[in-house]
Amino acid sequence: MRKVSILDCTLRDGGYINDFKFGRQTIIDMIDGLGKASIDIIECGFLKSGCSDKDQTLFSAIETIKDYIGEKAPNSIYVAMIQYGAIKIDEICDYDGKSVDGIRITFHEHEIEQAFTLGKGIMNKGYKVFMQPVGTTSYEDAALIYLIKKINALKPYAFYMVDTLGTMYKNDLLRMFYIVDHNLDKRIALGFHSHNNLQMSFANAQELAQINTTRNLIIDSSVLGMGRGAGNLNTELLVQYLNVNQGLKYDVFKIMNLMDQYIKPLSVHYKWGYDAAYYLAAVSECHPNYASFLLNRQTLQIRDIGTILNGLDPQKRSLFDKKYIQEEYRKYMDYSVDDTEVCEHLKAMVGTKKILLIAPGKSIKTETVRVNQLIADDTFFVVSINFFPEKIPIDLIFISNMKRFQNTRDFSAGHSINTIVTSNIKNAGDRYWIVNYSSYLNEESTIADNAGIMCINLLKKIGAKEFLLAGFDGFSDNIKENFYEESLYFDVEEERLAKMNIAMANKIAQLRKQVTITFFAPSTYDAKNIVSQKVRGKTNG
Repeated sequence: MRKVSILDCTLRDGGYINDFKFGRQTIIDMIDGLGKASIDIIECGFLKSGCSDKDQTLFSAIETIKDYIGEKAPNSIYVAMIQYGAIKIDEICDYDGKSVDGIRITFHEHEIEQAFTLGKGIMNKGYKVFMQPVGTTSYEDAALIYLIKKINALKPYAFYMVDTLGTMYKNDLLRMFYIVDHNLDKRIALGFHSHNNLQMSFANAQELAQINTTRNLIIDSSVLGMGRGAGNLNTELLVQYLNVNQGLKYDVFKIMNLMDQYIKPLSVHYKWGYDAAYYLAAVSECHPNYASFLLNRQTLQIRDIGTILNGLDPQKRSLFDKKYIQEEYRKYMDYSVDDTEVCEHLKAMVGTKKILLIAPGKSIKTETVRVNQLIADDTFFVVSINFFPEKIPIDLIFISNMKRFQNTRDFSAGHSINTIVTSNIKNAGDRYWIVNYSSYLNEESTIADNAGIMCINLLKKIGAKEFLLAGFDGFSDNIKENFYEESLYFDVEEERLAKMNIAMANKIAQLRKQVTITFFAPSTYDAKNIVSQKVRGKTNG
């Protein structure tokens, strides 16, 4: 009689969200709680050479995992994953029943031969082996059948169908299942690991659970769907469904307690789940990290993200290549123009005035009166960055962000404000001054296209020597404290905000060797904050 089993991968796949730093006690409690909830297979984390942080679910040795498992639940199997190449076979001890019982091996199509050698070696050491190819949806039928024949010869505990890109609908799932089921040795369990880019993970899991087959099935899930990008199938949804529809006896409330106590708090600081960009990644059949990268730039409209994803080389779509997407992003943004005439005109406008740059930080709301008092004597040339401050008279708007351009152009037109846009903003129109986007980028990738720094670079080029920065507050981990009005909020992971703060502080410290820069109000970007930020590893608000 077939059995449907749940493999919970929160501590492994969910670890991509928080750099695997759940904390030692949380790891112990999660493993214990999943066992007490009767989860069939509990994935404890990755096996990877050289890892030593006791608070991470990255383990350098199987013996180390034993300390986190404690007393095993009688009906649960405990596993770890190896990403092929991350650890050598001679670093894996023989199975003694005190630590993990099985090892999942994930590998790419070009690594099949080496991964099978590793799998055989691990089986010889006494472990259950789960063979999990990356992106089985991208395999041609002949290649998939070839792989299955090798699986039959190896005879591992389980073989996996993996929807790495989150593109599968019901018909895709059923087609692949029947190809695999027809060719795979009936004694080998068949697993399914999905990603939720199209919100199909739960529906596909239900479809798989209802299939009339004698084969044992394994369905992967994570608590609260925790996983990078769009995330995974939710464990709490799957256990309830199987309890109601197949009469199984998972403890839903123990899962909910784990979610409430350990995973829900993480969702406050880290972002995962369905998003328009991840939908575009799925329909473009590319790795979700490409969508994450473009989304985190916070410079593109959704249609621009879709255009870039659809333009990626088909051979490069399934495996994430950060350098490749950085270059594609730069090429998309870089519409080269000769801005000599604009620079000369700007130089004449500025003359010998000091520069007051106004960014849309929260402090602008409380400092408007002081700013207006400061500029009343006409000693400053006033430039706003990517927004229109209605209560402050300005001389110029500088816009380098496509999203901000859409929000700002009607205001600037209605008030006849001179506006400079960078050349990445397509079809801006004749009434705008256009400067060359790539000429003002920064060498630090985290803030390469930061509008404030790009504007300083432009004004430096025309001879400006003295800058006063208002509204350059820096990023707080409280998103509502970052901008002076709600419409300007953007949602970026806390870790990235901290990196941006440090990069901005370093860049401004560097610029201060060339020009005079003063902050109108206290700022996280001030150099004195760099050390404290690095120590805490987060923004200081």
